[in-house]
Amino acid sequence: MNWIGFLNEVVRGCWDNVSLMAVIIIPIMIILEIARDLKILDRVGERLAPALKFLGMSKEAASLLMVGLGFGISYGAGVIIEAARSGRLSWQDLFLLNLFLSICHAVVEDAALFMAVGADGVVSRSGWMARQAEKHSTKDFTKGMDGERQGHNCC
Repeated sequence: MNWIGFLNEVVRGCWDNVSLMAVIIIPIMIILEIARDLKILDRVGERLAPALKFLGMSKEAASLLMVGLGFGISYGAGVIIEAARSGRLSWQDLFLLNLFLSICHAVVEDAALFMAVGADGVVSRSGWMARQAEKHSTKDFTKGMDGERQGHNCC
């Protein structure tokens, strides 16, 4: 076996994939920073306030929700941790924000990355949606076996 050729192909393939991901992620990060500086996220957050109220979150969670949906858990986690340490959000906002993002983040972020390396977006999202539907159809998160409410009282 030609190990030099094999290693050359591996390195070249990895470099191509990382470069493609950088082409997708870096412009999104730049756009987010510009949107933050121009207070666009704050204005969008004000418009999202009724929907957030329906979900049980305050309007302070809007910018974090947009960052998490746009960049996914990896970048959004740093912003969420910083907000949690600063005390700007209530425990309920943090809990619901993390719950919502953990379920929904893969819809945009993972689809873009998988499609960039050749996956069919419709097939990958259909499989993801089927797994989520199956996972959540068999559980009731608010009631125990005896029908009593369990867990925290926030939601």
